[in-house]
Amino acid sequence: MLAYVLRRLWQMIPTLLGVILLVFFLFKFFGGDPVEILAGQNASAATIEAIRQQLGLDQPWFVQLWVFFKSIITFDWGKSWATNESVANLFATRLPATLTVMLPILILDALLALPLALTVAYLRGSLTDRMVMIITTVALSISFLVYVILGQYFFAFQLGWFPVQGWSDSVFKNLITFAPLPVLLAVMVGVAPQTRLYRSFFLDEIGQDYVRTARAKGLTERVVLFKHVLRNAMIPILTNIGVQLPGIFVGAFLIEVFFSIPGLGREILLAVNRSDYPVIQAVTVYLAVITMLVNLSTDLLYKLVDPRVVFK
Repeated sequence: MLAYVLRRLWQMIPTLLGVILLVFFLFKFFGGDPVEILAGQNASAATIEAIRQQLGLDQPWFVQLWVFFKSIITFDWGKSWATNESVANLFATRLPATLTVMLPILILDALLALPLALTVAYLRGSLTDRMVMIITTVALSISFLVYVILGQYFFAFQLGWFPVQGWSDSVFKNLITFAPLPVLLAVMVGVAPQTRLYRSFFLDEIGQDYVRTARAKGLTERVVLFKHVLRNAMIPILTNIGVQLPGIFVGAFLIEVFFSIPGLGREILLAVNRSDYPVIQAVTVYLAVITMLVNLSTDLLYKLVDPRVVFK
């Protein structure tokens, strides 16, 4: 397994280089001029040139590319062009709020969707199965913005269970006071598609030959589902969770905007509006690295859920 991990890490290097080059050239040659945006519409040519020299944008493109590579290797992205705050400090201070929202969403999505999907697979063809499929279809058809508006109105304004906005320096207080409403709404949106998808995985496994063999041996349907079907369906489920992780990370950005959570997502959206390239580039590269590491971790988990998996 160690040889497989080392080989996969080695294979990530050219992929990461491709991502770095793509990000650099897209921002360099196809993005807008950040200097003109930072300087303002009424800035003089001398002011624009001074800002360009200060940011190092007057250097040749290959020099800027080398600076970009050094910033990635040293984890020193300099300072935000818009706020003059260190990008490293921005990550350190904003990321905890994002994780406070993102991790509960990921955990609850899996904990709720898995047993629900397994239950409707067990009751396949019944009225309960049809009703759950109808409810999940309706839930999929509604925009997340509708969930936010109705959730804030009903749970916050009418019932007064949660505050609409707010955040504190205490992680525990955030988890029990400010995070529950956005997490609840995000889970309501996420459970529906996951339930339908996991149900299809379970039903596909139920149709396999080994299930008929297990039934022929006299095993009950419950034992077949929980001991055999669930274990074999975990590989596509883990794949889906691994693919879903970056999506949840990006989805948390929208939640932070709707609920004024001082997380990394809201900062990134502000950076996009300001053409704050150091912040955007850092997030883009690090998100690519996280995605590759999540894919590697998912592959390693295959061996845990199914010892028959062989790494080549």
